[in-house]
Amino acid sequence: MLVGVFENGNWASPLWTGTNSGTFDLSTPLTAGATIDFAVYGGFASGNTPLEATITAAVPEPATLALLGSALLGLGIVYLRRRGAKTMVRGLLAVASIASAESVRADVFNMGGTISGGTWTGNASLEFVTVGDPGNVPDTAVHSGVTGGCGSVGYTYQMGEYDVTTGQYVAFLNSVATKSDPYGLYSAGMATDLPTIHITQNGSAPNYSYSVTGSAPGVNNMPVFDVTWGDAARFCNWLQNGQPTSGTENTGTTEAGAYTLSGATSSVLLMSSTRNAGATYFIPSENELYKAAYYSGGGTNSAYYTFPTKSNNSPGNTLPDLGNNANYDLSNYTDPTNLLTPVGSFAESPGPYGTYDMGGDIFQWNEANISGSLRGLRGASWDNLSPMGLASSTRAAGAPSTENNYTGFRVASSVAIVPEPNSIALLIAGAVGMLAFAWRRRRQAA
Repeated sequence: MLVGVFENGNWASPLWTGTNSGTFDLSTPLTAGATIDFAVYGGFASGNTPLEATITAAVPEPATLALLGSALLGLGIVYLRRRGAKTMVRGLLAVASIASAESVRADVFNMGGTISGGTWTGNASLEFVTVGDPGNVPDTAVHSGVTGGCGSVGYTYQMGEYDVTTGQYVAFLNSVATKSDPYGLYSAGMATDLPTIHITQNGSAPNYSYSVTGSAPGVNNMPVFDVTWGDAARFCNWLQNGQPTSGTENTGTTEAGAYTLSGATSSVLLMSSTRNAGATYFIPSENELYKAAYYSGGGTNSAYYTFPTKSNNSPGNTLPDLGNNANYDLSNYTDPTNLLTPVGSFAESPGPYGTYDMGGDIFQWNEANISGSLRGLRGASWDNLSPMGLASSTRAAGAPSTENNYTGFRVASSVAIVPEPNSIALLIAGAVGMLAFAWRRRRQAA
């Protein structure tokens, strides 16, 4: 039996080939956005064709490739033992998109969990959902400050399933702000502005470290707060640059990538920054954020919801969530002790594409340039006194250097994100089941 691994259907030049046992380790660099094909060939006999099991997927991290390869090797071995080389059956499994599989939410952001040459490989714990229906109609209802409608996006993209969390932001700080923090990615307010949720800076330059502290349950999974628009842009640059861990803020980590910042921290300079061509991780545009929150989907000529909980009715604010709820101040705070709630707490109130907390909990920055001096904000926060703050018709804004305890962000992306290995294992299990079914049908027919 021969096992082959191929990139982008280039069958003439395998990345790796092997025999009937063991795992493989790819030394050839993989192209971002490429597809990887695995082919398992049983023995050959005159007049018969080989068994193939092919899975096409977005490029996963190396450990996931090893897992998938091992499973396919095992499949080939089982096949040979059960069937021998007398009759070969050709079975082509359905092509499966890794981007559509679901993964388990991680409590602490670890960027995939492995480091190679000072750079994290993989993005498994920053989770995205796909926002499809490209070319959808805009929402032409009356909106404050918006002309020509809002929410039309001509391409498929990925939206962060959750707001960026305190644990995720601390991973960022510990990667780029340990030697110094010249651009103020850490704010002293992170340690004091909420009663039970804190991000603490420890030590002194050049040996800073950062940790999430506080007594709130799920404190690592609270949305990050006290971040400026510039902080959010630098976080995206860090993702764009492969999550380097040099401990410094420079052009290779935070100052270039999705946005060219070059040390900008003032509102005037931050207003001049726009998304660079080819950016793969970025602050959502207002249209991207609006569509993910309010467009009902299912086609390009669908309606828009009033609230980002898939509803036209005002949401409640209670937990446990029975549907159409969000964290805001409806006569009383959802959580009077902690104020914020962990991302995804309102599990029965997702947005149309599967995002959570796009209304309430924390305001979210977007790229909109409003009046030349403000950046867009949407979604409202734990401190909003009316459900209309969460509504599609409400457009907020702030100076891009502003930070406070009710403003955070989420990340959007132009690329499909690979799920964690558990999802891939489920995908393989399903593929094996399909193949077994095909064998049985073939055997009965014979």
